[in-house]
Amino acid sequence: MSAAETGTEPSLKKVLGRIDVLALGFGAMIGFGWVVLTGDWLSNAGTGGAILAMLTGGVIMAIVGLTYAELCAAMPKAGGEHNYILRAMGPRTSFIGSWAIIGGYVTIVAFEAVALPRTVQYIFPDLSQIPLWTVAGFEVHLTWALVGAIAAVVITWINVRGVKEAGIVQTFVVLFLLAIGLIMIFGSFSGGAAANMDPWFTGGMTGFFAVLVVVPFLFIGFDVIPQSAEEVNIPARQIGRLVVISVILATIWYVMVILTTSSAMPASELAGADIATADAVGAMFGSDFMAKVLIAGGIAGILTSWNSLLMGASRLMFSLARSGMLPAWFGRLHPKYHTPHNALLFIGGLSVLAPFGGAEMLGWLVDSGAPSIVLAYTLVAVSFLILRRREPGMDRPLRVGGKGKGGIAIGIAAAILGTALFSLYMPGMPAALGIEPWLLFGAWWVIGLIFFFRVPGGIKAGPDAEEHVLAKLRARAGARS
Repeated sequence: MSAAETGTEPSLKKVLGRIDVLALGFGAMIGFGWVVLTGDWLSNAGTGGAILAMLTGGVIMAIVGLTYAELCAAMPKAGGEHNYILRAMGPRTSFIGSWAIIGGYVTIVAFEAVALPRTVQYIFPDLSQIPLWTVAGFEVHLTWALVGAIAAVVITWINVRGVKEAGIVQTFVVLFLLAIGLIMIFGSFSGGAAANMDPWFTGGMTGFFAVLVVVPFLFIGFDVIPQSAEEVNIPARQIGRLVVISVILATIWYVMVILTTSSAMPASELAGADIATADAVGAMFGSDFMAKVLIAGGIAGILTSWNSLLMGASRLMFSLARSGMLPAWFGRLHPKYHTPHNALLFIGGLSVLAPFGGAEMLGWLVDSGAPSIVLAYTLVAVSFLILRRREPGMDRPLRVGGKGKGGIAIGIAAAILGTALFSLYMPGMPAALGIEPWLLFGAWWVIGLIFFFRVPGGIKAGPDAEEHVLAKLRARAGARS
């Protein structure tokens, strides 16, 4: 039985401050995608089209983030989505939303474990030694895979040691990432040219959507703040605000990357580059060394996103276990560090294995996690609307949209936009997924189905839903014994 079932609910340490929280949210969103995908954005949509798509995506995520901001301030508990959907829509729907966002987190944690050796190889071209096997045409080498696997062990160990230690590492790496951004801006003014930004628009709506559909992957991470809310030592109202601020900062970052990269080289040359952003910085400064400095920034992005999402996924699994929806093993805290070490070890173990699947896994992981992420966002928006209607007197330290109907409009917009984004991944749509991502998506949900049926049915949504779930599970266990 879990600690929660025996009446001794485990607790997490409140050790994170404002800077820690902002670094977690912003750093989670600024992963590796901006390093390798910018060239494709520019070739698909042009400079102006890519910026328009990114600003549109930023607005969508900010609207979704506003629903999170209110709910996070009202329910500052570990698990974020799990708590909101549980109170609004009941335990089984809560499990669906929680499993969806965990799936999104896990795919990106695995993505970063694969992206790291690919990035390191840009600096050390002879990295690949001792061939193992071939996956989808990519020959996996032992030394290449070990770079990602060893990094997975180190990052998991840092997180097991404590959230404060992980937060300190996150803050320093984010500061380095910001320094890389300043270098890109300086390089654009000193070595870039406005003529290189042509064409501003290309590809029409197809090009626009080709950029827009990667938004869930690029912006996932602001929701790590709600996951860690129980470990944050600041007022609940400020936690909610930091959710939206982190989305705004990420949008500014992506627009900056598009502008500076497009100013460096013509789009035709960027499209043929191995790692477009790095080649662009090298061209702006006329230096291969500066290209490698940018790659160091890419590695920083990998580490910040990896660290944050590992933390977020483990807190969600901990929260599900605490409410009896996952085995109690996932809810155990380390006796010394008070971190959900079993959940961390489980996710860390998956990221250790990921590099051995080769570089082709990068695209599959990005695509397979995106529909689950959007599903979770949509369920949170619906929960926001339900709680506004059913519990108007609920304590809301941060009430978005003011006292009138503005909040309802925000919630409706978030739900509609989430549904629209999800539809883009369906067959026949601009972002229709290939067979491999759907197989990974399906495998994750088959596993989830096993746990779904352990969640008791017939329990109404509400503030005491978790207690009713645990009571039914205790009764079930008693009947078996």
